[in-house]
Parts: sequence; structure tokens; C-alpha cells
Amino acid sequence: MAAAAAVSTASSASSAAVTNKSHLSSSLDKPFSYPSQKLLSLAAKTLPKPYHHHHRTLITAASKNPLTDVVSSKPNPDGRSFDSYFDDGDKPREECGVVGIYGDSEASRLCYLALHALQHRGQEGAGIVCVNDNVLKSITGVGLVSDVFSESKLDQLPGDLAIGHVRYSTAGSSMLKNVQPFVASYRFGSVGVAHNGNLVNYKQLRGELEENGSIFNTSSDTEVVLHLIAISKARPFLLRIVEACEKIEGAYSMVFATEDKLVAVRDPYGFRPLVMGRRSNGAVVFASETCALDLIEATYEREVLPGEVVVVDKEGVQSICLMPHPEPKSCIFEHIYFALPNSVVFGRSVYESRRAFGEILATEAPVECDVVIAVPDSGVVAALGYAAKAGVPFQQGLIRSHYVGRTFIEPSQKIRDFGVKLKLSPVRAVLEGKRVVVVDDSIVRGTTSSKIVRLLKEAGAKEVHMRIASPPIIASCYYGVDTPSSEELISNRMSVEEIREYIGSDSLAFLPIESLNKLLGTDSKSYCYACFSGNYPVEPTGKVKRIGDFMDDGLSGDMDSIDGGWLPGTSKVQKKTILNEVRTS
Repeated sequence: MAAAAAVSTASSASSAAVTNKSHLSSSLDKPFSYPSQKLLSLAAKTLPKPYHHHHRTLITAASKNPLTDVVSSKPNPDGRSFDSYFDDGDKPREECGVVGIYGDSEASRLCYLALHALQHRGQEGAGIVCVNDNVLKSITGVGLVSDVFSESKLDQLPGDLAIGHVRYSTAGSSMLKNVQPFVASYRFGSVGVAHNGNLVNYKQLRGELEENGSIFNTSSDTEVVLHLIAISKARPFLLRIVEACEKIEGAYSMVFATEDKLVAVRDPYGFRPLVMGRRSNGAVVFASETCALDLIEATYEREVLPGEVVVVDKEGVQSICLMPHPEPKSCIFEHIYFALPNSVVFGRSVYESRRAFGEILATEAPVECDVVIAVPDSGVVAALGYAAKAGVPFQQGLIRSHYVGRTFIEPSQKIRDFGVKLKLSPVRAVLEGKRVVVVDDSIVRGTTSSKIVRLLKEAGAKEVHMRIASPPIIASCYYGVDTPSSEELISNRMSVEEIREYIGSDSLAFLPIESLNKLLGTDSKSYCYACFSGNYPVEPTGKVKRIGDFMDDGLSGDMDSIDGGWLPGTSKVQKKTILNEVRTS
């Protein structure tokens, strides 16, 4: 009684057999209960009025030390040279964006446009799967959406059902095989899947599946979901998805395509966003953000709720409850950094959230200044809020170049802060002789912030006061965000005053976590703050998936160079054992 699943990718025509043995280990033997609860539409929430409070010295540090005393002669605390970092390397990175469309004859072209709108969520790979005459056709590639797809390629994707995906990944020669959507053929047909998130029990499930004969073709945790669907004995297909999702843990917002159905699924905690909309012709659209709906003229209807499975076919739209959870844990960083300001995420306007963050900073960490500027682009809305509340003009003190790739040819005579200077250019007319407040969304390693402060002072700023529109990041994320290891997070190693001294600003303040909770009001308990507290709603087990990605995608070098892949407290002996397992698997 074997169930075969062929996992196809753009880089390989190889197939993987999934064997359904009668004896699976414990986590694959969970009892299955048939869901029956219908879920209702989600009403849009409104943002509370800005919260005002007395400023807290706990998150504020000030000094009049000149820049040269605190930055130019100090070594980087993590041992790397300043110029080894580039601007985007010092930010958390969202892993993926997903799209699903049902009921439009131009589904693949609409999917292509929607992926353009979600390009900020992933820029290193893109793919679309379209269904035509009960056949799933896939095109995937490395690069931007516009690099992967052309008119001729979209002509190869006819049909009225499509799913799409954009992703971040590690670099390497074999990266293409991890680009989604994945397509699998199994005994009852074919299925395509696009996934945003991260499964924290991926290693355990993969090990159990491999012990029972499953063969994996990629290092992506998404492939585990396909194998679980293939070995399931539940009927119909919807219940196969439900059964698979009962066994996986962590963050997942997924869209599936079969020969006749589009299915959207969100994990019980609702870590990653997923919204539903409808076009004027009745076509149903799912996407990671509402900005994708706007571009293809789909009207936002509601979120896919945490723990919900939504099925769209010729019979219409059906919704069932997968695994209800009393307290969702949506990612707060969607509102701080990841999502576009024109999106509505978790029922809230991202623009209004960020503006309110800036107003809180102006109220709780005020400083005498002449001008407010932003680190573009993610700091702009918070800076507007700060400026309005402080009654100080907002101006464009930094200009961002949007035409810089990942490869740079540097002159032989080394240019200090080369990477940042390529991307950010100071406006001397705005800065010279001024006391400047510069607003950014977050500080991760601190390397980019130190370069920005130096850049502003070299352009003539009299004082530079850094305001950060998020609380200090002290812990890694295991739910679909690419963050460094906790040891590399500057707020995990230093006090606010020590960070201020390291980056060279005249003062530094973060958004207080108490004020963030106050702003969110009754919804505050529905957000995940693990990166600010280290308290994880779902504890990861063993090794997170990025280690597998690094090894498979061709990373070479000492295992200590792998960023953010290990759980806290993993010893070097444990790391070596795990890496040996990965290399030989």
C-alpha cells in the first residue's frame, strides 16, 4: 500500500517516492478529529488613539561625546569589519509572500502582478503554478518576479486557477530547487503548494518520514507538508490537508492548488498574514497582504482566520476550523517593518500603526531638534508621526538609491562605509548645522546604524538623535523571519547606553514595549513579541530549517559562520553532530 509523490522543481526532473508504511513514529500517529465549526468573517479593527505617557529614561540615553571618541577607533563587538555589512544585511528579512487566485481566465497574469506587489517580501526567487484542463503547470526561477517571468512564459500558464510565491533564500548553486510553489503527484492526483512561514518541528517530521521510506528532493520544510498529504488516508483532499496540518507546528500561511480547488490555510496562532478578497467578476483571491489585492483590483473581504481552512471550487467558498486557538500570536514585525504602509495586516492599517509609533516616541523620548528625518523607506511613516507630534519639520535628509544590487565593484582605494553610501546619500542642505532626529524601524546588529550616524555627521549635522520605532530586539525568530542568532543581536548584548555609544549618536531611544501594548489595547495579547522577550509561543525543537538550507545551498566554511540557525544553548558538539547528519542525509 504505497503512496507515491513526485516533487517537481524547475531545476530537476527527479522524483521522490513517499512510502506509506503501517508503523509511523509517535508524532505521525496523532488521532484525527473531523472539523465541523464554521468560521465567520473578520471585522476590520480600528487603531486606538495615540497613547501619551511620561518619557521613560529606561529606554533613553544621551551624551555629548564627539563621534570620533565613540565610533571611529572602536572595533566592531562581533568581530567583523564595518565594511563587511551592507544596508539590508542589518535588517530582519521576511521569508516569503504567497498568492492564490480562483475563477479568472487570466489567473497567471493576475498572480504575476500580485507577486510584483509582494516583491518586498522576497526578492531571490519567484514561481507560479497554474491549473488548466486538470493539469498543474509550474514555472519557477531565481531573481525578481520581472526577471523570472516574461510574456512568453505567462502564455505557457493558461487556466483560471493559479498560486504564486516569492521568497528569500540563502545563496548557492542549488538554490533553484527550493523555489516555490512545489508541485507533487500522488495516487489521487496532483497538488501545488506555496508557503509563508517556518515549521519548528520540521527536522523531527522529516526524520520520521525518511525512516519510513520518504525521499526528499529539497531542503525546504514545505516539502514535508506534501509528503504528509501524500501518505494520508483521509478522504476527501481537504481532510488530507487538515490531517497534515495537525502534525506540523510553527508558522504557516499556505495556498494549495489541485485540479479543481484552491485551498488557503493559516496556522492556529496566525503568525503570518493571509487575506482574502474578490474581483468584480467573482474571482477569489488570497494574498499575504492587501496591497496585492489593490493592484489587481480585488476588494478586501477579510483575513483568513488563525486555524482556518478556506476551500474555493465550483461550488463556491467553504470554511472550516482546523484547530481553534484561544489566543492568536500574530507577528508584530509586520506592522513595524515587513508589510507595505498601504496594506491592512491583521485587521489594522500598517500606515496608522507606524505613524502612532512615531508619535509615541515624540511623546516619551522628546529632544530639542531642528529637523526630523527618516532612514528610508521603512522609517518614513514613523518619522512623519514623530515630526507632527513634536511640531518639528520633516525633511528628506537621506536619499535612498533603489538601483543597487548585491554585487559591488569597489575601487582599490577602500571607501569607508561603502555599502551604505551606495544606498543612502545624505542631503547636506537639510543637515548642515542642524540638530537632527533620525527615525528608523529597528536596530539588529547595530552596524548600519553606526554608519548612518557617521554619514550624517560627516554631512554637517550638529547633533544626531536616533529614535527607533520598535522595542529592542533580543531574540531570534523561528516563525518565518530571517534574523541573526541571539548572540549577534546588539540589544541582547548591550544596554541602551552602550548601544548609543557604539553607534555614536547623541541620544538613543526605543519604542517602549509597554506603550506598544497600550496602543494595541485589547488586541495586544494577540501578537507575538518573541523577538523582544525571548518567550516563544511554540518552542522550536532541534535544528531550525535554515541550517538545512545553508548546507544544501552550497555554504562552505566553519559551522560557527552560520547565522541564526541554532537554538540557544546548543553546544559545539551538538552542532557538529547535527551538521554531520545533514551532510550525510
